[in-house]
Amino acid sequence: MALAIQALQLLCASGGCLEQGELQRRLPGRPSAKQLALVLQDTQRFTLVRRPSEAAAAAAAAAAAAAAAAAAGSGTGTEVVVLATSPVRLCQEHGAGCDGQCGRLHLCKYHLKGFCRNQHERKECRFVHNFHSNHNFLVLSQYGLESLNSDELRQLLLQNDPSLLPEVCLHYNKGDGPYGSCTYKKICTKLHVCQYYFRGQCRFGSSCKRSHDLLQSDSYDKLERHGLSYDIIKQLPSIYRNMYDIKNGNGNMYDMEDSMSSPFKERKHSSSRESSTTNNDELEEICLYRLYRGCGFKDKCIRTHFHLPYRWQVSDGKIWKDLKNMEDIEAAYCDPAYTGIENVVAETGSALPRISFLNMSCGLEKVRRLSTASSVTKPPHFILTTEWIWYWKDEYGLWQEYGKKDVDHVAATVSSEDLEKAYVSKCSPTLNFKAGRHEYEINFADMIQKNLRYLTKREVCRRPVFVSQEEVEKTRDRSSKYAEEFKGIPSHWDKSALPEVGFKLIELDSSSEEYKKVKEGFQRTMPTTVIKRIRRVQNPSLWELYQWQKEQMQKSNGGNAVDERSLFHGTSRKYIDAICQQNFDWRICGLHGTVYGKGSYFARDASYSDNYCREGSRTKIMFLARVLVGEFTVGDSSYVRPPMKDSYSFYDSCVNSFSNPSIFVIFEKQQIYPEYLIEYIDQAYAKML
Repeated sequence: MALAIQALQLLCASGGCLEQGELQRRLPGRPSAKQLALVLQDTQRFTLVRRPSEAAAAAAAAAAAAAAAAAAGSGTGTEVVVLATSPVRLCQEHGAGCDGQCGRLHLCKYHLKGFCRNQHERKECRFVHNFHSNHNFLVLSQYGLESLNSDELRQLLLQNDPSLLPEVCLHYNKGDGPYGSCTYKKICTKLHVCQYYFRGQCRFGSSCKRSHDLLQSDSYDKLERHGLSYDIIKQLPSIYRNMYDIKNGNGNMYDMEDSMSSPFKERKHSSSRESSTTNNDELEEICLYRLYRGCGFKDKCIRTHFHLPYRWQVSDGKIWKDLKNMEDIEAAYCDPAYTGIENVVAETGSALPRISFLNMSCGLEKVRRLSTASSVTKPPHFILTTEWIWYWKDEYGLWQEYGKKDVDHVAATVSSEDLEKAYVSKCSPTLNFKAGRHEYEINFADMIQKNLRYLTKREVCRRPVFVSQEEVEKTRDRSSKYAEEFKGIPSHWDKSALPEVGFKLIELDSSSEEYKKVKEGFQRTMPTTVIKRIRRVQNPSLWELYQWQKEQMQKSNGGNAVDERSLFHGTSRKYIDAICQQNFDWRICGLHGTVYGKGSYFARDASYSDNYCREGSRTKIMFLARVLVGEFTVGDSSYVRPPMKDSYSFYDSCVNSFSNPSIFVIFEKQQIYPEYLIEYIDQAYAKML
């Protein structure tokens, strides 16, 4: 224990990380490599990642971009870096009635970040400024951190708690122009800086078209508003880099492979911290709504808008550009026998070198394939999702599909669909199955199948089913003629208002029981309001998706009923139509903060959601949604999905309090149905009308 604390303290005093050998040299008594390795197995205190060595990084910066990427990809010139890690967090209820049983630090977040305005102006701050107050000392003691000084604790907290620092704008990092694809431009509250620079990954250096400078006016002003001092702002590149590596665990990115690059070694599964890592998959996902009929979120949509369910692009070193003969490339990629394709044509019409599917490259440039969501993540009626087929390479070098038998091979007990579900769920890095009398294990990170008795290994790959542009158009036409028989449509819905596409708003009769029930729930905490009207949202597609999700959750719950609640959500009026058509998307219409996780926030009490309906208009609009909260646990600001409840499954949602939850965070929008729109006005305004 003493060695672990010494190591953690040394890391925090050294900028939050050290190369493993350097850490060993600096520790008192020079412990052996074996002793240190045993200590570093404690993932609550330490995260180990592989980074380019300083010499390799300098060489890469001086070399050509493509050569640098290749060198990094080879794994040479790297070193193991140890990062100081901790689950300790600030109490979000400090100063708002916390009873002291939270197990978190009671501390002014602005003091932590270096600049408390009250302290600067010599005013009294209602938040604690003492890292080692009686309450904080007890909390720190629980984690073995009581011996760390204020500066060491500051370093530890800043690189472990994402809620303390502003986010990097991902839209700024996409598209062209000075603001990328960010529509908020100068008024955007997120940082307009290169996300890869903050990860230590940017290979363009000073030639990068994204900003690397936090001291330039726009970024510096935003950081100052967050209460960050000048000294800490100067340290932010290394803090953000440490934070990124801690969040992504030991599945390090310094092999420079895209998560979607190689069909043989596609995505590495991280540690148990997977539940709280940032996931950019949806940024690279093609929007199904835009592909089918039109996206209500338009240019604010987090997903890519394109006319095909796949999109092949090549990097010119700065931006991604479309390839011209996408259909030919896709057809080749869908056949596992192909490792690449010749005769590639750029968007300008010029010929390009051969594309390699093994390392997703075109000559010296990188190539990527964007795609729609996997078919196993959507209900059966969703069109133009991507169906993935899983193959293994037999003793003759031929690719065989899982679950299919032939003359020479017995069928496996798992199919492509089974493997795809296990792969996208990320519940386990491996999956066991049988084929005849043999038992096998598939390792998703290495894309290898292993015979558990003879230890023989076979390559595994995952390729999509080919869909031509003509088939896309035919599928779209067939879907538009979809029969008007929707599964499980509520009996009280207006059957004359069931659109094939989109939604209808049906105003409720104020004398109906349905109206009275909604009104009662709303005015329980909003008694001084006058309801102008309540409308029911009738969107058959969203309803069927919600019912499908409910069935899946019930199956996972052993056939038992799922906890389903009616909860309120306040949002901007301009997002009403988009929500009614496509459901809630927290990145666009979620303005409730991220205290308990990055998801859509719903409240038990309408009075809470009322705070998010203010836009200067006297008439406000609030959603009452059906929500499948399922099994929940207390959330955390770093979560982008609920944490794991056991070795095989995740919780369904997060809450603010386990014993008395009033705020629910939902990460999967299939768990939500936007059922009612309530328009209301305060009584004081109503009397003036």
